[in-house]
Formats: sequence, structure tokens, C-alpha cells
Amino acid sequence: MRISFALKPLAAAALLCAASGAGAASHGARELQQLVAKLGERMERLEQRNAELERELRASRAAAPAAPAPAAIEQRVTALESQQARTAAGLDSDRLSENEPELTSRLKAVEMQAEGARGAARKIEALEGLSAGFSLTTMAQKPFGAAAANSQLNYRGDAFITMPLGKLGAIEQRVFAQFRVGQGAGLNDMASFAKPNASAFRVLGGLRPDDSVAVLAQAWYQASIPLPLGGHAPRSKETLELGFGKMDPFAFFDQNAAAGDETRQFTNTVFVHNPLLDAGGDIGVDANGFAPGFRLSYQNASAKPESWRVSLGVFGAGATGSNYQRSLSSPLMLLQAETQRRLFGGLPGNYRVYAWRNSQASHFDESVTEPERHVGWGASLDQRVGDGVTLFGRYGRQLRGHVRFDQALTLGAEFGGSYWGRAGDSVGMAAGWLNTSRDYRGASAAAGAERVAELYYRYRINKQFELSPNLQYIGRPAGDNSVGAMKILGLRAQLSY
Repeated sequence: MRISFALKPLAAAALLCAASGAGAASHGARELQQLVAKLGERMERLEQRNAELERELRASRAAAPAAPAPAAIEQRVTALESQQARTAAGLDSDRLSENEPELTSRLKAVEMQAEGARGAARKIEALEGLSAGFSLTTMAQKPFGAAAANSQLNYRGDAFITMPLGKLGAIEQRVFAQFRVGQGAGLNDMASFAKPNASAFRVLGGLRPDDSVAVLAQAWYQASIPLPLGGHAPRSKETLELGFGKMDPFAFFDQNAAAGDETRQFTNTVFVHNPLLDAGGDIGVDANGFAPGFRLSYQNASAKPESWRVSLGVFGAGATGSNYQRSLSSPLMLLQAETQRRLFGGLPGNYRVYAWRNSQASHFDESVTEPERHVGWGASLDQRVGDGVTLFGRYGRQLRGHVRFDQALTLGAEFGGSYWGRAGDSVGMAAGWLNTSRDYRGASAAAGAERVAELYYRYRINKQFELSPNLQYIGRPAGDNSVGAMKILGLRAQLSY
């Protein structure tokens, strides 16, 4: 729109007339004339600016694009619908194609990555609670005072895995498997009741000494049932355990916190387990040290941290029972009662009493091949008496059977290295007494008891590597007073993960 300034001359004339009527000679009239002139100049510039704006408006209207025709709009909509259909078809197919729209390829790539992440998460969830480990034990021993005995070197490797199974209600389930490999018999063929190298392992059965064969040592299932049935499991103070499979009976019976691991503690068999069961042979396991069997255990922890447990084990025994031929015919039976006590200012201790019956045991005279029944009982205890001191003891008594020794007593202690600034180190010392039986004394030159002692120092290099020099003493080997004492110096290296 154009704004007109046609009245501008008239307004100026009126102002001049009014000014002249008031007196031309007046000084105020001249100032008024100057003001009118300035006002006229400003109005002229406004008129010019208005004309410029009108020209710009007409130019912008002329440059605006014309509205698209209806046909062009329809074409664009059709193209968009076609692209959407291709995208939907591509997403419905699991196959990737270079002809697919880029958006489809990217969506499929993201979906595949998400599925991979979900798969990994499911695997981690399935493996939750799984534990595995490996240990390698190497030992060198040199005897002194033993006729026809040479230095020996042996190794043993153990790999194990514990895998939890899905819960059955409130019942927890797990499976345990262990593989063992090794070479070297150590010095265990010496003429003594005690065997100086419990870590020695070699698969027998016609294999050459340079054959290294791994065996499935253990494979068993265990269910832990909280009691009472139907109660609130987290508050349960009673547990019933049921297990079956191929086992090491010593993993569940005759345990000892200070003398039960030949790879880290004492090496002589009389200090690792009850001498009547292990060195005496009444445990009845196969040539590799394992047997098929069943185990039932009841634990009561209502007075926690003190508790008590009763366990029953039934294992295949003897030449045929331990190797799955006649495992249920006259098996080895073990019954154990144990309790954990807090003594000496609250320090833990374990006290176990057990009895066994082996109907597939062997007579000490190898010429008697018919199996016979052996019956005995024993006790195992370990008690901490200080922050780094643990005392232990075992006793065994044979009640029935022709055995080489019918009583055994072992005592010892383990001292933690915190007392001399080496918290990871330990010193162990033990002494044993194996009394020959009357039948054996009557059939051999034995006249007394075999005496055994062992001293070791476990030096920790790091968490996975330990070195343990040890010294053993065997006096009156096999109870024969005419044979001199034997001394054995050894060095054990233990790697574990």
C-alpha cells in the first residue's frame, strides 16, 4: 500500500502564515521555519523507503514456486509406499541381501548383535555357580638306608569341575567330575607299612612306565535337601545329602583339616588317611584309588556355628566290586559321626568317629586269595589352638581280619608362617606308631611296631606356586627290629589354578 503526503505543502504554508502573523521579526519564527524544513525532509525519506518495500514484495511473489500438480504428489506417495513395502519384506526374511534397502540391512545387523548378546547372557546364566580347577604335583625323593632303593621322580595332574544343576523345588543339585593323569610310582615299593609318597599315581594294567594316560577319577551326583520338607529353605538348619557315582571315599570320610591333602601337607600315607584304611588296604578301592558307591548324610546346624553330621557310605570293594563288576555284592560300608566344636576361645575343631566293614578285604598272606571280612573303627580330629596352630590326631583299631598291623596312632601339628612374617608358609610335623598284629608277628620276622615321622616346610612363592621340602623317617620298617631305619629326603612342587 502507498502512503500519500499530498498535504505536506499546505501544512507548511499554514505554518508559515501563522508564523508571519505573529511577527516576522521575531526570533521564534525563524526557529519554527527550520523545524518545518527538517520535518519535510524526514517525510520525503519515509516515502522513498515505502516505495522500495513495495518493489521487494512484488519481486518475492514473482519468485515463489508454483504449487505442485496433483499428479506429482501422487507419484511421491506411490514411491514412499513401495519403499515401505520393500523394507517390511526384507525384515520378514532372515536372509541378508545387497538389494535390500540400507535401513533394512542396518536393522538386521542391530537385531543380530542383540541376539548374540542375549545368547552370551544365557550362557553366562547357565554357567553361574560353575567352578573348575587344575593342579600339578611334582615330587623328587632320595632314600637313605634303604637297600636297593634309588631316587625317584613322579608327577600327578588333577583337573576337576563342579557344575550346578537346576533346582528341583528347594533341592540343590550338582555334578562333580575329576580327571587324573600321572607317571612314576615314587618310593612306595619299599619294605615298610608306611608309603612315603601318597601323591604318586600311575595307571596300571599292562601299560609301560613311559605311558601317560588320563582316567576319569571321579564322577558323582549330589542332591542337598533342606529339612523339614516343605519348610522355608533359607531358614532351614537341617540338610539331607544324597550322592551316588564314582567317588573317592576319603573325600567324605576320615577327613582332617591339617592332614588330608598330600599335595600341600604331609606326604606319607599314614598321615594323609587312617593307616588301617589306606596303608593297610581296608578301604578296598580300585588300583587308581576310587570306587563306585552311594552316600547318605544328615547334617544339623541348629546350634550354628557348631554342628553335627551322620554319614553312611556304601562302596564297591575288592578286585571285582571296585571296578563295576560285582559292586553291590558284599560292599564296603562306612558309618561316620562328626561334630564341629568351638573351643579355645571360639577356634574351630572337627571331631570324627567312624566304623567300617569290608567283606572283600585281603589276607596279609598273598598266597591266601579268598577274600575275608575286615571290621574296624577309627577316629580323626583336628583342632585350632591358636591363630596359626592346628593340632591333629588319628587312631585306628582292627577288630576282625588278618592284617599286618592292627593298631595305628598318628599325632602332629601344623604351624602357620605368620609367626615369622611369612603368612603364606607353613611348617608341619607328625609322628606315627603302627603296631604289628599277633598273626603277622607269628608269620614273619616282625617283633614290634613301625615308627614313622615327617617334617615339611611349605614355602609359598605366589598364590599358584608352592615348594615343600620334607624329611621322613621310618624306623623298624614292617616291624622288623633287624632292619635299619630309613630316611627319605624329598622336594615337592605344587602348581594350582
